[in-house]
Amino acid sequence: MEQFHHGQHVRLRNRERGTYLHADEDGHGVSLRHRRASMNAAWAVHLYQPPRAQVPFLLLHSAAYGRYLAATGAPAPLGHRGHRVEQRSYNHPEEEAVFWMAVRTEFRDDVLLQHFNGGSLRANGKYLPWNNGASVGYINGIHDMSTMMHWVVEPIPAREIMPPLPRSTGLTLATAVLPSREIVYVWRDIHGGLITTGWHMFRGRSVFQLRKELASLLSAVQVLGVADLVMCLPTRDGRLFPLVVDLPSNRQSFYVVVVVAGTPPHAALRYADVDAE
Repeated sequence: MEQFHHGQHVRLRNRERGTYLHADEDGHGVSLRHRRASMNAAWAVHLYQPPRAQVPFLLLHSAAYGRYLAATGAPAPLGHRGHRVEQRSYNHPEEEAVFWMAVRTEFRDDVLLQHFNGGSLRANGKYLPWNNGASVGYINGIHDMSTMMHWVVEPIPAREIMPPLPRSTGLTLATAVLPSREIVYVWRDIHGGLITTGWHMFRGRSVFQLRKELASLLSAVQVLGVADLVMCLPTRDGRLFPLVVDLPSNRQSFYVVVVVAGTPPHAALRYADVDAE
């Protein structure tokens, strides 16, 4: 576990495939991709020791969509081994699904990511390279050992300021026909007291447009410029990470915490520099 530090961002590169663990754009799936300079390949480290547990567990929180890497009891898709892995919300009732332990292997500094309920995170597609899925596989004997379960931990340095939000391309459908979802927002003061909360029906995926619309809504409470508003994703322990990519392609409701530039909560935010070498 010494390769993981609470609050840092990391990438997980599979030793055998050379690809990175990605949070899929649907906000649910997990896959392996070659693209390194992507917020979807960045995972925030959360070390958590439940009551009566002898050691802390490793939780991996997607820097893109604010969901945790979780193992499920469902069979992996056809062509995959073991059980399915997915992204789950921070308040999912089956909390042990997001509990992992990192165990160093005998090969360089690689780690196995062992799940609380057994099995280890593995890549698929050794013989079918178009299969880019991840799953939880099980080691029942020496012949089950595989470098498909070996992961290289790559720390991601922090950047000092928030990266620019992706702009709308202007080539999207008319707003009236874009799919909609409910955005639940909370705005607290620097002492944690509630300023306002509510929901907003938002069309499309553009994080740039969402910030603009929320700033307009919240200006009824306090004069707020668009550039002053930072939308954040909460974690299980109450930390916040900035939302800097477009929303997932699903239509599920999305929960954001509003932070204002220049305040202590804003100063505490961490930004992953995914473009760094």
